[in-house]
Amino acid sequence: MRTTTYFSLVLAMLMASCCAAAEQAAKAQLTRPTPEQAAWQDLELGLFYHFDISVFAENGEENWKKLGHLDPNVYNPAKLNTDQWLKAAQAMGARYTVFVAKHCTGFISWQSDAYPYGVRQSKWRGGKGDLVADYVASCRKFGIQPGTYCSMPANAHCNVFDNCTVEGATGPKDPRQIEYSRRAEKLVTELWGNYGPFTYIWFDGGTLPPEKGGPDLVPILKRLQPHAVTFQGPADSPAGNTRWVGNENGEVAYPSWSTVAQSGQAGAGDPHGHVWQPGECDAPLRNHDWFWRPNRESKIYSLAELVEMYYRSVGRGCNLILNANIDRDGLVPQADLKRFREFGTEIRRRFGKSIAETSGRGQLVELALKKPTQIDHVIVMEQISKGERIRKYVIDSYVGGKWTELCHGQSIGHKRIERFKPVEATKIRLRVTESTAEPLVRKLAVYHVG
Repeated sequence: MRTTTYFSLVLAMLMASCCAAAEQAAKAQLTRPTPEQAAWQDLELGLFYHFDISVFAENGEENWKKLGHLDPNVYNPAKLNTDQWLKAAQAMGARYTVFVAKHCTGFISWQSDAYPYGVRQSKWRGGKGDLVADYVASCRKFGIQPGTYCSMPANAHCNVFDNCTVEGATGPKDPRQIEYSRRAEKLVTELWGNYGPFTYIWFDGGTLPPEKGGPDLVPILKRLQPHAVTFQGPADSPAGNTRWVGNENGEVAYPSWSTVAQSGQAGAGDPHGHVWQPGECDAPLRNHDWFWRPNRESKIYSLAELVEMYYRSVGRGCNLILNANIDRDGLVPQADLKRFREFGTEIRRRFGKSIAETSGRGQLVELALKKPTQIDHVIVMEQISKGERIRKYVIDSYVGGKWTELCHGQSIGHKRIERFKPVEATKIRLRVTESTAEPLVRKLAVYHVG
């Protein structure tokens, strides 16, 4: 009897040890974000500011390739006010912003020594204006994270129209190609080095590696902005990259994952990927207009369309960044500002405060309500600092003395918003039916949106 008991105990200990070892092995293989990537995913909502000399030209966005030598004096936003820009972000509920400091025309919006085509050569503020400095100061004032965009692949002023390559250059050692790469390095050294830390840096289209004639940007990035998350940046960006989801409609396909098979991959991600590269859904407020054009107010997305974008982006584990089309006065137009306010108000109404919420770990997490309560939304979040672990799940409600399935899905990651017909429940539960390691649930919350 004692021998049987002894061997049973040994067997149990061995099984426990094997399970623990398997769990540790699973944890070791899980892809995880950098701290900066995890913090960026918590920001969830962002606002772009597209503003360039092309705004002052007829059909400027469509003909940017012809505007690299436009007279800088046409650039004169007489009422420009970056505080007003940040008020739009605040009203919308954006926690981060990105300013397009140098777009494809090549016009530079800060005081630059890289080449003579920018605000220094314009009559705006007597050539002394620095829009990047104004923007960053407003971000600090309103407590909203700053980001910046400086296009590398295109620069019409420098006769670069695709892939960082000077038109007519014969290869990486062509003097014209070398000159452009040095200019590009000078641009980012100024932009990344003179205005303090940026939370986010947009490359947009990536960059040509130095061995192929492109600028050598990674050492500058590591030296000046080591904690900035980058969009379509080099694979070895120090704080990690985010990815494009493959469209400009403000939505991602479901299921959506934060990992990809290889750096730079677009789309909805890959649950088996070994590169953490969370998705960002982008969309201009004015349907497919990134820069302001006169008499385009009819293109502003409706409130209902923006809310649906939120469900299909933030509600699927990605960030959502909308665009503000800054006008010739240098302001967010009033019609656009009104829609940003409406959107922010509606998102706060829906999800500003939960009815109840909890956290937990393991295959089953349950949330009891104080009394029978009508609900129509559930939000689930994983503790992504430990990796995305959940692969399949079911959410049940306790109704009429029995458990009933409300919904089921695959990816949760940073956040999953589930919506369903209203039910009156006394408790809900999350059942994880497939996972790669022990599920770590950061948040399980219920709402009644109506």
